[in-house]
Amino acid sequence: MDTRPIGVFDSGLGGLTALRELAALLPGEDLLYFGDTGRVPYGSRGEEVITRYAQEDAAFLLSQGVKAVVCACGTVSSVAGERLRQKTGCPFIEVVTPAAQAAAKATRTGRVGVIATAATIRSGKFPAALRALDPAITILDLACPLFVPLVEDGHIAPDDPIAVPAVEHYLAPLRKKGIDTLILGCTHYPLLAPLIQAFLGEGVTLVSSGREAARAAKGILAEQGLLSSQKAGGSRRYFVTDAGGSFSTVAEVFLGEPVRDVAPVNIGDLERLAL
Repeated sequence: MDTRPIGVFDSGLGGLTALRELAALLPGEDLLYFGDTGRVPYGSRGEEVITRYAQEDAAFLLSQGVKAVVCACGTVSSVAGERLRQKTGCPFIEVVTPAAQAAAKATRTGRVGVIATAATIRSGKFPAALRALDPAITILDLACPLFVPLVEDGHIAPDDPIAVPAVEHYLAPLRKKGIDTLILGCTHYPLLAPLIQAFLGEGVTLVSSGREAARAAKGILAEQGLLSSQKAGGSRRYFVTDAGGSFSTVAEVFLGEPVRDVAPVNIGDLERLAL
């Protein structure tokens, strides 16, 4: 039994997809969420900057006494995941491997799409993970750089006049190629899932990297005896680097519950905490 909180971090709002799943799977666990909303997006930045930000984010969670770190960010998982795994000193869960495993299991035709940030696509981590599971899988991956700012700005409604054309623009090649499974390789993207599903059709299975990371986290914590004995009543605490942004408003829409315990984090303080 371990009553310490589970830490979850992302460049902004996207990691809430993992937090929501963790809350559903482990309702008795205390969850601590850190969103680097003051420096989002990460996906358009270089590897050195992404790695530095990631180490600061993970170090902040560790400074709060978490028992595990869930990297709910496809960009960080792809670019700096292995480095963080070696440095955190506690269970570290990224989003690439669990999502690839779920997609390989779900596909019926062997045609799998991957959408993610530019940095994640450049890394090649999702195709590599898929091919390691099944070399025969055909992988179609592409970057969707506008999706993160759309989500961060709250453009997530199924009929949003800005988001709908963006989804159609980016995903037209995937629909044309006839994929039957799509990995949402950035944890922001499930917030656009209704729009994506509507465009691609019900025959395409969407794999949420945040959801799969949450499932993996539950399994790892159970194996290592790190789960709390509580069955309900877990707390939620949120930290962001841009307290004046739209985090609480969008988070409440997505989580379906009030988001009140949101504390600001100074970016200068993060820089002094790097692993």
